[in-house]
Amino acid sequence: MKSGIHPEYRPVVFVDAVTGAEFPTRSTINGVQERTEEGRIRREYRLPVSSDSHPFWKGGRSPVSAEGRIARFRRKYPSSINAPSAKS
Repeated sequence: MKSGIHPEYRPVVFVDAVTGAEFPTRSTINGVQERTEEGRIRREYRLPVSSDSHPFWKGGRSPVSAEGRIARFRRKYPSSINAPSAKS
């Protein structure tokens, strides 16, 4: 690798702003605050949403009801319910 052209890769802690969960890793991102953790300086970066607080990962989404889909199809296409099948 050429020297002087790559960003500095350093220890960072991503903190979920909603739950306070911390994800220590390494990154090139510049954090707002610095803190000493385990004898080394880490930059802290606050995330508005992470996998710890996002509704999709926490089961907040409601599953799609198959009955609702079938009923909606039957309302939309009432003539296809009694139509002869193509398997004859």
